[in-house]
Amino acid sequence: MSTAATLTHEHDAHDDHHHNPGFWQKWVFSTDHKMIGIQYGTTGLVFLFFGFCLMMIMRWQLAHPGAPVPVIGSLLQSIFGSSAFAADAHGVRGVLTPDGYNSFGAMHGTIMVFFGIVPVAFAAFGNFVVPLQIGAPDMTFPRINMASFWCFFISCIFMVASFFVDGGAAKSGWTSYPPLSGISDAGHIFLNGQTLWGSGMVFNITASLLGSVNFIATIIQLRAPGMTWMRLPFFVWAQFVTAFLLVLAFPPLEAAAVMQLMDRAFHTSFFMPTGLVVAGHITHWSGGGSPILWQHLFWFLAHPEVYVLILPGIGMVAEIIANNTRKPLYGYKAMVGAIFVLGFLSFIVWAHHMYMTGMGARVAGFFQTTTIIISIPSVILVTALLLSLWGGSIRFTVPMLFATAFLPMFGIGGLTGIPLAFNAVDLYLHDTYYIIGHFHYVVAPGTIFAIFAGVYYWYPKATGRMLNDTLGRIHFFLSLIFINCIFFPMFLQGMAGVHRRWYDGGASYPQLITPVIHWNNFMSVAAFLLGLAQLPFIFNFCWSLFAGRKVPNDNPWDATTLEWDTPTPPPHGNFIKEIRVHRGPYEYSVPGAVKDFTPQSEAPEVDRPPGAASATPVVAHAH
Repeated sequence: MSTAATLTHEHDAHDDHHHNPGFWQKWVFSTDHKMIGIQYGTTGLVFLFFGFCLMMIMRWQLAHPGAPVPVIGSLLQSIFGSSAFAADAHGVRGVLTPDGYNSFGAMHGTIMVFFGIVPVAFAAFGNFVVPLQIGAPDMTFPRINMASFWCFFISCIFMVASFFVDGGAAKSGWTSYPPLSGISDAGHIFLNGQTLWGSGMVFNITASLLGSVNFIATIIQLRAPGMTWMRLPFFVWAQFVTAFLLVLAFPPLEAAAVMQLMDRAFHTSFFMPTGLVVAGHITHWSGGGSPILWQHLFWFLAHPEVYVLILPGIGMVAEIIANNTRKPLYGYKAMVGAIFVLGFLSFIVWAHHMYMTGMGARVAGFFQTTTIIISIPSVILVTALLLSLWGGSIRFTVPMLFATAFLPMFGIGGLTGIPLAFNAVDLYLHDTYYIIGHFHYVVAPGTIFAIFAGVYYWYPKATGRMLNDTLGRIHFFLSLIFINCIFFPMFLQGMAGVHRRWYDGGASYPQLITPVIHWNNFMSVAAFLLGLAQLPFIFNFCWSLFAGRKVPNDNPWDATTLEWDTPTPPPHGNFIKEIRVHRGPYEYSVPGAVKDFTPQSEAPEVDRPPGAASATPVVAHAH
């Protein structure tokens, strides 16, 4: 395409400048999409681990209400202050307070969703892989791409800083519902946790919008010659639809976050109602704001956000399954159609999160119907991936283990969500641990398993070294066992009525939940073991950067898509030869072919120049 050719020429013209950048230009203020992807990925993985640590402290409190956190309790109190931790009756420091529990719960949800999964699944993998898969030399707007990451990094600073101001971090839940979010820490106008939460979200949303516009423009404008729409790898389609979801759904929440900041700092009343009484005193808000308006604006983003988490993961799983079954994806066009339908329907189901607000039967009926309908494209996607396994010559590499585990885990998450579509059922299960179990099956053993699959799959291309296979298998099997031990008992507790926000795990209501309260100990032990199960991955990730086995060639997985046509790691500009696409993305096990994979860039026999070598012979690799 002419645009791609122009950009390639510009990269060639500045070859010397970009191949010898200084430290700051290469590692900090880089405009190379691969480095920006690595920056997003590294930052996102750190925040995923941080959010996980917050959860482990909460789980200790649920299992042992009022007991100091062992070993590090005093240190935690020194770090987070008296708003989050206190001493017990014997003077032992490190007891998580109710305010601390609320803060950790709010920040765990915010960090894991907006600062962990989205930056890694969408921004990191999208930045690194999408330009390579479409044959582009870079993103369309490299400087905007850099600005996107630095807006994200600023938002991270706001979120971390909120733990260290007076009163601690935000306490109003990851949904930040008013009027609680309007009155919490109201004595401190700017330097308080809730205000910093809103400021961080504004920068985070801005980063996502900048990145999404860049993704859309890049996929439309910079595809290599021959890369028609139906030759795009499915991962690119998933990123394309995800970018549109962010562009359309995030602006309402950004506007809402600004309005909430104005309510807190300047006493406007967009969301704060008239006549609100707090601690026996009527508050100063008098403009007749609507707390329900915030819920509409938040969930108009937050339900498409669920698919922002899922779609990149499904895209990664599709790539890995096709590669490791050695056969094309089943129903490729149906899958592409399904994600478009999924994206459209995600905008008209948001109010099923709001049945408790007392909406009328007709409105509830509409959202019940759309919520059930949206399960159809999800079933199409999972069914197509399952059928892709049928008859395949499956290689159970570490990426494939995580990819295949994703399917039943995501299936459990989807099936447990069907009862919640109905108003009558949701009135009982709302805000119980059933909701926590359902959502976490979608994003923890679901999307996060897909992220691990992607890390193990593309790590060789990014670094030139393979991750250790034995450590990868240990990481997978331990994670699969313990993550189910955490989340499956939540369904049992939720159906018994255990509330998600009980600071003591339900110990105050022994007559109500005695049959299920023992699961708190079981789930907490599983959470700590799951944390230990991540140590092999962390060691493997860092150690392999320097001592991992070097890749045998540029295409160690014998894959067909264009990212494996670049040198390893890819240089600035990505490709050192002219790229032209001749076929679809999954030409595996073609009858009559010399080898069981045919890269997209490999010219057909009839198009080969005289004297050119025919298809390369089969090369066996140890996987």
